[in-house]
Amino acid sequence: MTFKLPHNIATRAIAVLGAGTLGRRIALMLATRGAEVRLYARSAATRDAGVAFAKEQLPAVLATLPGSKAGTIVGVDDMTVALKNAWLVVESVPEDLELKKNIFKQVDALAEPDAILASNSSSYSSSAFADSVKNPARLLNTHFLMPPGITPIELMSCGQTDPAVIQLLVDVLPGYGLTPYVVQRESMGFIFNRVWAAIKRETLAVVAEGVASAEVVDAIYSQATGSRHGPFRLMDAVGLDVVLSIEENYAQHRIGLPEGPRILLKKMIAEGSLGVKSGQGFYDYQ
Repeated sequence: MTFKLPHNIATRAIAVLGAGTLGRRIALMLATRGAEVRLYARSAATRDAGVAFAKEQLPAVLATLPGSKAGTIVGVDDMTVALKNAWLVVESVPEDLELKKNIFKQVDALAEPDAILASNSSSYSSSAFADSVKNPARLLNTHFLMPPGITPIELMSCGQTDPAVIQLLVDVLPGYGLTPYVVQRESMGFIFNRVWAAIKRETLAVVAEGVASAEVVDAIYSQATGSRHGPFRLMDAVGLDVVLSIEENYAQHRIGLPEGPRILLKKMIAEGSLGVKSGQGFYDYQ
């Protein structure tokens, strides 16, 4: 399918739906070219915290980007207001397929006809909710990792995305300090997360089988790779409930994945291991 690309994008707003850990970081990176970035969440506390974080971090990020210009970051609780005249809409809500389908139905009805609609989902391809959009030529995955410290962004077609949409993002995203990588065919987990999932699953298996503790796994991993944080501390930062949700989604689509890692995750969540509490707000939409 074809799609009329958005015009005047330098001066038009960008909407980010979801003000959790990742949504607010996406807003931060997209506020580096002078335009308004609207951070949407229904909870005033989440919304205000997201805006405060992005504003606080923005000067440091701008200092690393030649030619950058501070944009305006605003919190919004009205979807219609968030989407008005926005050329790009990035969804960053919880990994719940029905929720995403409903969100994209709303977005498709309210967004500008030339707005690009993007999902930051880490485990669902946008093809899973393409039927929620009248013209899926404007729909794709834009999978941010953890900006601003880590700046790759994976672009993946929903299977019907107009190639010109992907090319436009390839061209403009480096100006926001992001490095785009195009996923050549639909892939659950995209590129990086497939590699990370294997590491994550195997480290969980090491602990589940009693080979070593989580603390020992993190220590040896960090020392051997030079990484600041080991796999368990990284999973803790994301929220073990989110990690479990993603692992269960993988298990539904990839027969034969070991069950031990998921059993361990459930046990860790129940016991509050690593100080984790369910619902860390990685994809906070409330």
